[in-house]
Amino acid sequence: MAIELIAVSVPGCVDCARFKKYWEETRSQFPGVAFREVDALTPEGQNLLLEHQILASPGILMDGSLFSTGPVPKEALAAKLRTLGGDKP
Repeated sequence: MAIELIAVSVPGCVDCARFKKYWEETRSQFPGVAFREVDALTPEGQNLLLEHQILASPGILMDGSLFSTGPVPKEALAAKLRTLGGDKP
């Protein structure tokens, strides 16, 4: 079963763009991860912001739990995904 990775982002957010670029470059290392981006300005995005108390963008959710907000700690993200088996198909 795939790990769900969600980035709650805001249009024009520099850290959101950095994370998206990072993920595009590294997603092939994590075939067991299903990624999607949610615009924080949509109703779904607003619900996620409130539910997880996301105060900085991007908000990164991993299997429904908040992993980080603001600049993403890339090494920690990769380590957590490996721990959860995201590097396996």
